[in-house]
Amino acid sequence: MKRLRRPVRLPIDPYVVLLLGTVGLAALFPARGTAADVSAGASTAAIALLFFLYGARLSTREALDGLRHWRLHVTVLACTFLIFPVLGLAARGLVPVLLTHPLYQGLLFLTLVPSTVQSSIAFTSIARGNVPAAICAGSFSSLVGIVVTPLLAAVLLGGSGGGPSADSLVKIVLQLLVPFLAGQVLRQWIGGFVTRHKKVLGYVDRGSILLVVYTAFSEGVVQGIWHRVSPIRLGGLLVVEAVLLAVMLLLTWYGAKALRFGREDRITIQFAGSKKSLAAGLPMAGVLFGAHASLAVLPLMLFHQMQLMVCAVIARRRAQDPASEQGPAASEDASANPSPVDAGPRSG
Repeated sequence: MKRLRRPVRLPIDPYVVLLLGTVGLAALFPARGTAADVSAGASTAAIALLFFLYGARLSTREALDGLRHWRLHVTVLACTFLIFPVLGLAARGLVPVLLTHPLYQGLLFLTLVPSTVQSSIAFTSIARGNVPAAICAGSFSSLVGIVVTPLLAAVLLGGSGGGPSADSLVKIVLQLLVPFLAGQVLRQWIGGFVTRHKKVLGYVDRGSILLVVYTAFSEGVVQGIWHRVSPIRLGGLLVVEAVLLAVMLLLTWYGAKALRFGREDRITIQFAGSKKSLAAGLPMAGVLFGAHASLAVLPLMLFHQMQLMVCAVIARRRAQDPASEQGPAASEDASANPSPVDAGPRSG
């Protein structure tokens, strides 16, 4: 008797629900006056704390140990920081037909953000891909993105209104790079503490991001930015993002096949090379865009949920592929609880 397949459940990320709730709170009760100043100061401190914890959590040595599989990592980095931005630049022709200029800026910014760590590992494991390579690829992308994403944003967005300015480079160094490097330097002393309390610190990570989102969207509401976005424009953004995700999923899979990677490595390349990190992108946008961050992060928030839902279906189908029976079994923990929410860089 033929066994019936279990229906694929699309993951609705609880954290995205919290993010949307935070957006709603900012829309109804935006921070004004003194409250806005306090919120902005707290948001700045939260971003610095986020990147300090990223530095303390990320094991550079373990990431460098993965250089033995350098072809895979170069391929993932090329997808993340080369092909994605090229597609983002190509979408410039959709302004103003489908996208407004601010929404296009947000779309281009999302193409510059590093890949995820946790969700790439989870879906690679479910699909029976190369999990160790996924860990290293995610770590490499996060490490490179600390420097490359702000620089690409300064080059590609610096010439247009609302994009990064020269002052942003100073903020990048002070709010992103310095805390991250401090975390890396202090990792040998505090790494054990961070590992033992990673669950509690995970709440600190996510709470900090919620604060950044509230501050950014409050500024947008106070300045009347949201009156410039119509439902038709949002629909156009969703269509463009769906096409972008589909193109990247196809390119990563068939491109890796053309480069003669094995099945397990192709799975890793597809999931690590087609994703964008919400946890890394939101605080970066807060630093780079300031008062314009609310529209800049909207495309990233929508893309994040879209990639989770689509990749959940793909991962399950890859796991049911007869060819997957020849590869190593997926991790039981990851399969049972994939936790596709990206919580930022973590050690392997």
